[in-house]
Amino acid sequence: MSRFASVLRRTFGVLKEHVGTDHFGNKYYYIPEQRTWTGRVVRAKRLVEASNPSEFEYLEGNIPSEWDAWIRGRRKDPPTVEELLKNECYREQIKIKAQEAEEKDMALQAKEYKEGLVARPVQTKIKGHAAATQYGQPEVSEDPVSTANTFQPGSWAPSKK
Repeated sequence: MSRFASVLRRTFGVLKEHVGTDHFGNKYYYIPEQRTWTGRVVRAKRLVEASNPSEFEYLEGNIPSEWDAWIRGRRKDPPTVEELLKNECYREQIKIKAQEAEEKDMALQAKEYKEGLVARPVQTKIKGHAAATQYGQPEVSEDPVSTANTFQPGSWAPSKK
């Protein structure tokens, strides 16, 4: 019977209420709670029609965070245009302040390095790989220095005569 009901819903359409559209062109809808003919209650739904319906072309950030919160039910009312614009301006101010703080920090670091207050990070050259048996050892020894408990293959070779 669910197939028959789904055909009827597709034919006559589900009552969707258009709630809003974001600046990307995505459309947001609200489907109120409904009762089926059997008396079963279908919960209210919130959905989005993407402006770019190709799923493989979806990128993070194609849905504003305010609308995402509404879709997921974290907020009761959909965001207003004024709220979206205010939050966008706030994000831009935060980006500008972060850039200024980064530039100020880089200038302070350069000044401290120049004055000698802070030592520059040491650039070490590591030879080999940490998984190698000789890692951290200056050279492979030709003398048999390992015991039975600490023997490592390839750590000793007999001297040539």
